[in-house]
Amino acid sequence: MDDVEITDEGGYHVEKEPPKNQDLTSLSLTETAGELLSQYGWYLLLVSVLGYLLIQYLSKKRSSQSSQSSTPATPQDSAFVARRQEAMEAARRKMQVELDAKAVLFKEKQKQQEEEKRRQKIEIWDSMKQGKSYKGNAKPPQTTEEASSSTTAQKPTTDKKPLRSAGYNPLSGEAGGSCAWRPGRRGPSSGG
Repeated sequence: MDDVEITDEGGYHVEKEPPKNQDLTSLSLTETAGELLSQYGWYLLLVSVLGYLLIQYLSKKRSSQSSQSSTPATPQDSAFVARRQEAMEAARRKMQVELDAKAVLFKEKQKQQEEEKRRQKIEIWDSMKQGKSYKGNAKPPQTTEEASSSTTAQKPTTDKKPLRSAGYNPLSGEAGGSCAWRPGRRGPSSGG
């Protein structure tokens, strides 16, 4: 659309330029950006993600190098590490000695229990040979330590009142509750 010439009936010659909209020029820029994104959008996204990951990797690498260079190993540190390792080894040996002592005590206790079970089985066998009942003798006699601990653990029995009388029957209706079963009436019904 080139220059437009308009002639009026009166013979006047007026020259008008086509209207220019400045907004359309910015629209053409957004159109090119939109076309660029539509064609290469996935590539641009991939490049930006890779760039971000590269920056993160380099910053971690730089921080680890700076921390290593800032704390060089000194003779004091090696002496401190050696003392700490010796202390840990001494603590491990002490714990191992305690564990070994506990294991010895446990084995002795197991042997005592096995000996007691063997003795009980022999007593039961002897009583069965004699024709006696062995159920009364099945409980092992308690040692002094076990007897003292079991008496403190048991609660003294108190005389408690029974909850219901001996002849209680919930179906009889004698409980006095609001819900009771009653037999139906005898005789003809008085319906009317």
